[in-house]
Amino acid sequence: MSAIDRAAPGPEAAGPAPSVSDEVSAELSDQASNEVSDDEAARRWRLVLGRYAADELQVGQQDQGLERSLRYLYDREYTARGHRVGRGPGGSGEGGGRSGGGAGLGGSQPHGVDVTALGWLNEAGSLFPRETFERMQVDAVSRYGLTELLQDETALETLEPSRELAVAMLQVRGALNEQAASGLRRIIKRVVDDVVRRLRPRFTTAVNGRIDRSRRSMHRVARNFDWKRTLRANLGRVDAEGRMTVQDVRFSARSKRTLTWDVILLVDQSGSMAPSLLYSAVCAGILSGLPGINVQLYLFDTSVVDMSHLAADPVEVLMTAQLGGGTDIARAVRHAEQQVRNPSRTVVALVSDFYEGGSVSNLLTTVRRMASSGVTMLGLAALDEAAEPVYDQGTARHLAECGMEVAALTPERFAEWLGEVLS
Repeated sequence: MSAIDRAAPGPEAAGPAPSVSDEVSAELSDQASNEVSDDEAARRWRLVLGRYAADELQVGQQDQGLERSLRYLYDREYTARGHRVGRGPGGSGEGGGRSGGGAGLGGSQPHGVDVTALGWLNEAGSLFPRETFERMQVDAVSRYGLTELLQDETALETLEPSRELAVAMLQVRGALNEQAASGLRRIIKRVVDDVVRRLRPRFTTAVNGRIDRSRRSMHRVARNFDWKRTLRANLGRVDAEGRMTVQDVRFSARSKRTLTWDVILLVDQSGSMAPSLLYSAVCAGILSGLPGINVQLYLFDTSVVDMSHLAADPVEVLMTAQLGGGTDIARAVRHAEQQVRNPSRTVVALVSDFYEGGSVSNLLTTVRRMASSGVTMLGLAALDEAAEPVYDQGTARHLAECGMEVAALTPERFAEWLGEVLS
């Protein structure tokens, strides 16, 4: 992907030079001096700087569509800042940052070009790489309020569902009207269905029972393939050149769980937790469908909301969650303690960034007491948009000292950890 492909999606794409990030500026400068011609460097800078460079740099014919798509979306940054865009020569609306002439903020609309939200969506989707287009969708909804995209049937089919888009939409859900909220539900469902398809096999394999190497199984399933016994069974079928003819393929049985486990999920729903909330809701939904597991799901900020009755429906959980507000982890953990019936067969998974707004000492006391009683406790650190852990390491360290296993796990790894505990 070229430098402009990577730079295009951000709000800096239609702004004056000071708004361009240091990282993008350095990359473009290096490429302009070392890798590309002066004309190509000027072309890229024109797309990054937008209308503010129009007096000095012209948009080539091949870039008219790129310029139009970027301008339609990212000029909203200047509207929010109260900028007035002056008209360039001939009243084109392409002038720089001058405020003369009484021009508004709308920008030019070339004859025959559809610059409605749907028209922009169709054009941008055809011009930009998928990764770039998905980033622009997120900005359109979460940063610039193009919620009309959620109210048009055709637009809903055009949108590329992604985890990032779903998270951005969840964060603006409270500002949506009924029709836009209905469109959001459809997008969330498509994203959730995709995540469930990816994660369900991992949870089913990990949780339904561990492999029992001592027993042979006639159930020929790839995940139960026993390569060591297969090799031993076919050692007599090696030819003179050392090639083995495999006729007897062996599979291991799986041990079954006969007792029920209680899995209590405590999910922080503060504003920064939106990505983790999405995966937590999906994990709860998958676990609810597995035999021998009783799932209790609680969302919390400064209060605790019981979502156990909706645990099997991740979409409904996400549409009901109220992102934002403070955080009282101690209160949530104390509530979980009150739900424990059989400590030795209870798992409490706390999904949080561990930035405690309540009493840290009360939190640690409760965790220590639960761990001592035999409850298995796991603290799942929040992951940011780049899947990097973002959490209060001091509180996490204290929790670990009190008996909670703290880790930054992907959903796949959480499935494996849970399977190890339940087996």
